[in-house]
Amino acid sequence: MRSSPCAVRYCAIALIISLSGCGGASKDAYIEKPVDDLYNQAMDQMVEDRYAQAAGTFNQVESQHPYSIWATKAQLMAAYAQYESGNYDEAIIAADRFIQLHPGNHDVAYAYYLKAISYYIQIVDVGRDQKTTESAVKALDDVVRRFPDSKYARDAKLKLDFTRDHLAGKEMEIGRYYLKRGDYLAAMNRFKRVIDKYQTTTHVPEALERLVECDLALGLTSEAKQNAAVLGYNYPGSGWYGDAYALLKGTQEPDAQTQGWFSRTFGNLF
Repeated sequence: MRSSPCAVRYCAIALIISLSGCGGASKDAYIEKPVDDLYNQAMDQMVEDRYAQAAGTFNQVESQHPYSIWATKAQLMAAYAQYESGNYDEAIIAADRFIQLHPGNHDVAYAYYLKAISYYIQIVDVGRDQKTTESAVKALDDVVRRFPDSKYARDAKLKLDFTRDHLAGKEMEIGRYYLKRGDYLAAMNRFKRVIDKYQTTTHVPEALERLVECDLALGLTSEAKQNAAVLGYNYPGSGWYGDAYALLKGTQEPDAQTQGWFSRTFGNLF
């Protein structure tokens, strides 16, 4: 699930351009490997798509010339190279290190963003453990919250919506499992969690309808009507609303007197 490669590369290119005036930087102690030669070697490796080697060479820039202007840039470029090589955990570690060492650097927003998308790209299918997805939510939220006016915030918001929807999907999957087993209370807890914690996701209409199912199974007709009313008010065109309406109507059909009550009471809610 590779995402927004152009945005990542654009920011990396910006880092490169910002160094265009540094070609005359003074040489450090390692005469056999001048700092500019090392950095240029790493950049050549990047151009040739040898990202793992480039990450190693960028690390040499820092280790051999820790006090040069190139060292700070090399730290972030090493993180980007790890990302491009598919070593996302290493990219996260490198980005975190840059954030810790240079919290006030003008490129720190990109470090946060690179960390976030390194988590994001590892999001697995909804049927598996969602620890990485939760880490992605936190990291993306950091970008949006810390740098709301940055060029990274818009993309982070879009990805944040997807990751939250993904987590809500996991809750729904577990809730359906409990519902199928007849463990209605456990199922209700999962569906309520979706409604309370993931209100803007696509799973809320189904969660409300599933609550109606659970309520009716437990004989909680009043609660079922309330959940159906919320569903009908917020998602009147949803198929889940139609299912909830049919379920509640079906509970009233055996008795003509109850049918009249249904028409007067439940009908007024919608």
